[in-house]
Amino acid sequence: MAGGVITTGNSPKALRPGVKAWFGRMYQDYTPRYVELFDKVNSTMSYEEYVGITGFGPANVKAQGQNLTYDTEQQTFVSRLTNVTVALGYEVTMEEIEDNLYMQVASTRAAALARSMHQTKETFGALVYLNGFNNTYAGGDGVSLWNTAHPTQSGNQSNMLAVGADLSEAAIEDLIIQIRNATDDRGLRIQLMPRSLIIAPANEFIANRILKSHYQSGTGNNDINVLKANASLPDGIKINPFLSASPMTWSIRTNIPSGTGLIYQERRAIKFDTDNSFDNKNEKFSADERYVFGWADWRSTFSSQAP
Repeated sequence: MAGGVITTGNSPKALRPGVKAWFGRMYQDYTPRYVELFDKVNSTMSYEEYVGITGFGPANVKAQGQNLTYDTEQQTFVSRLTNVTVALGYEVTMEEIEDNLYMQVASTRAAALARSMHQTKETFGALVYLNGFNNTYAGGDGVSLWNTAHPTQSGNQSNMLAVGADLSEAAIEDLIIQIRNATDDRGLRIQLMPRSLIIAPANEFIANRILKSHYQSGTGNNDINVLKANASLPDGIKINPFLSASPMTWSIRTNIPSGTGLIYQERRAIKFDTDNSFDNKNEKFSADERYVFGWADWRSTFSSQAP
């Protein structure tokens, strides 16, 4: 239900004594989860651009008396992240404010507004992951966030398992191996390292069994749990309830330099305002902020598309 003005008719019980408690508005909210999915970048403009640039390729053997080989660098793709304004408000009549007998109803409206703004932000952030395999939501290089064919100067590169797999010990190991074998645009190896496992609640229990068992999970073997012994995911498991729309999707964040991979770009932090209408004496309350979620370097995350 959207639109309209809050009047005495919206909560008629608030005009009479006898209500023991009000419920349904103020549940415990999540602490910010998007901070586990993205790095924060401050913005000072309508949009910001993140531009890729190559290094140099492998060196060559120089024959005696011959000239050495010169290489060059080149700009690659550009990712433009345009800030949007996210806003919400409510309007209350003078009579409702004056006649409402329950401060709990009126005083928690601002908190409810803040909760709505927070959950909207979490949803927008999660959409980057939920649309991660969809080329309709392509990045600067023209393909989806997770793709087997990210174009580079050394050929197409992948940040997902070639054969999709549900979350398992073997699948995590395969993806970590792929991360450790990563190269730059010119094909030179980079020290890319896994940092955290990003999952929806549906994978919480299996993820903990896989990563926290002392021995190999789900088998009768006496082998150690290598993922735990090697601290393969030093930042641990990040459970994000806003990923529930695609519950079996899981991914691994890497150690890409902050602000160049998965990005939460903030133009302006949230601001709360109030105003009164001279004509009808209604009171208005609003919240607005400016930001955008996106990515630049796809090497910041590796994933598997569930079969």
